[in-house]
Amino acid sequence: MSDEKKGYRFETLQVHAGQEPAPGTNARAVPIYQTTSYTFDDADHGARLFALQQFGNIYTRIMNPTTDVFEKRIAALEGGAAALATASGQAAQFLALSTILQNGDNVVSTSYLYGGTYNQFKVSFPRLGIGAKIVAVSAAWPEAKARAPTPPSRAATRASKTPVVGFMIRV
Repeated sequence: MSDEKKGYRFETLQVHAGQEPAPGTNARAVPIYQTTSYTFDDADHGARLFALQQFGNIYTRIMNPTTDVFEKRIAALEGGAAALATASGQAAQFLALSTILQNGDNVVSTSYLYGGTYNQFKVSFPRLGIGAKIVAVSAAWPEAKARAPTPPSRAATRASKTPVVGFMIRV
């Protein structure tokens, strides 16, 4: 039964989502698996894992049971189907945007950016053929978005009171 179907409140999901007590011990804390690699039952098992025909652990940078609990917990807290943990916000931002953007697309962004984000928009994305327009956010934000370069923008960032960049997706 999923965490959402159990009717847990947000506060409970923060500490219990994505993990069941350990069989045999009923330990509630999420174990920390400090390993870089995993064993396979046999060669066929390993082949199925690498062919993505069977779910399981191959290498800790791809999948780790501890990270799996974290991702499930974030998905439960955000009401999502799944989540993906990345090594940094910059990596998360790149993955989110490069998934929906392609050569010839544009990003419209607020000027209130972290330096790495600014460089990603003004240096890295243009190398991939993705344009970026940095605008001052004001009451005219909808107008600024409308004046974006053509073709139409697929993504725009907006200013927020938190340091997180919000994305508005337009397909």
